[in-house]
Amino acid sequence: MHPPDPGGFGPPIEESEAEDLLRCICFKNGPPRSVGVELEWLVHEQHRPDRPVPADRLIAAHDLVRKLPLVSALTFEPGGQLELSSPPANSLMECIDSVAADLDAVRTALRQAGLTLTGIGLDPFNPPRRVLHEPRYDAMEAYFDRTGPAGRAMMCSSASIQVCLDAGVEEPGPLGHGRRWQLAHLLGAVLLAAFANSPVQEGRDTGWRSRRQAVWAELDAFRPLAPPMDLEPRAAWTAHVLDSPVMCVRMDDEPWELPDGLTFRQWMRSGLPRPPTRQDLDYHLTTLFPPVRPRGHLELRMMDAQSGEDGWMVPLAVTTALFDDAEAAETVYRAVKPLAEYAGSLPAPRNPLWISAARHGLADSELHAAAVTCFDVALEALPRIGASKAVQDAVADFNERHVQRGRCPADDLRIPSLGKEPST
Repeated sequence: MHPPDPGGFGPPIEESEAEDLLRCICFKNGPPRSVGVELEWLVHEQHRPDRPVPADRLIAAHDLVRKLPLVSALTFEPGGQLELSSPPANSLMECIDSVAADLDAVRTALRQAGLTLTGIGLDPFNPPRRVLHEPRYDAMEAYFDRTGPAGRAMMCSSASIQVCLDAGVEEPGPLGHGRRWQLAHLLGAVLLAAFANSPVQEGRDTGWRSRRQAVWAELDAFRPLAPPMDLEPRAAWTAHVLDSPVMCVRMDDEPWELPDGLTFRQWMRSGLPRPPTRQDLDYHLTTLFPPVRPRGHLELRMMDAQSGEDGWMVPLAVTTALFDDAEAAETVYRAVKPLAEYAGSLPAPRNPLWISAARHGLADSELHAAAVTCFDVALEALPRIGASKAVQDAVADFNERHVQRGRCPADDLRIPSLGKEPST
């Protein structure tokens, strides 16, 4: 029997219960069947994206879009970024078609308000500015301010494409889901490099192809890190979650408490400032930001938002083909496995492989060679997973314009009002 409910937050959670829950919910076993995508967008003035949108106009636009009959879940980030999260789809094309229809509706509504969606990984014009004020965002901002400005940039200025795929079948042996887990972290660096699209921050060329990824890596000492790759994934992730510091403790009265260095495991053992609950564990999970986050499925979080109305389809199609087509996954695993030596023993995204992917994109020769193989394999696999000719053509065009030439979208990004010319 659980002790009494502590202050309306639910019954306290025991350490053994938390470990069991994490082992069960983080990797759901089964063959890959579902695909989903989460698309974040910056919201800019249609004709003057370099001018900040007044907060009242952003809020009014949010209210306008909320009235639309969308299939995707609609949310807004603290800086006013718009996010569409698709429901799990049974195929790549089912996912693409439903999200494309939702995006058309959203763009039409925003156009009426003189606004537009911008697909860039980090706002190139404006400094971070928080539009949404809620206790959790107040606490998050205060937490990240302890370590520097990266937290505010992440919260208010960043936009990404997150691809969600089933965790796959658990294989025999001590590593279980380890093969697909390792593939996600090695191929993830290649995807980061290929789709890097955020070289400019607050009007300055930063020297990074993906400054967004660099910002995430700078958050703090724990939250952006992957767990160790040499351990069984369920055990590694469970320990990582419970031994990571709690960002904040939800309280009935504002503001929420901000403990200093209190891990979730220590919180369960001490019961202070109040006993943690299952809901607190669920919330704690949402405050950890590794490049691959297991949530029953695998959430691949490393790719910048892409320019153009249909640019988002390419990373979704390529990632799905390389993970969920069995022949492609086997070929690509062999191609990217040597990158493990390049990565070394440090966790992503702070190891040499991921740092080079974010800084250099496909100008890194090893990442370029891997990307060439990955896109060739993806193009072969796309017809097998039912991709339309339009999607195949979009991937082929991206491959020709960028991958084959050792370039990423950041190399072509033109910001006319900044006088930025494309790299050569």
